[in-house]
Amino acid sequence: MRYEGREKLLDKSLGSIYKLVILASKRALEIAEGQPKLVECISTAKPSTIALYEIAEGKIEARKTKIKE
Repeated sequence: MRYEGREKLLDKSLGSIYKLVILASKRALEIAEGQPKLVECISTAKPSTIALYEIAEGKIEARKTKIKE
């Protein structure tokens, strides 16, 4: 796997580092619990690293939600 820049990751997570962290951590937990990986990577890669690669490749996306008033 190659290095992905922070700007590319931020573009995929609606431009917020906080949303990126939440998105990556939720996906990393899913991977750690046994969900299939959506990208090819080395077998020793940590779930958090795999989640970031999935976000960078566009396999996982953040969605905007409206708050009900």
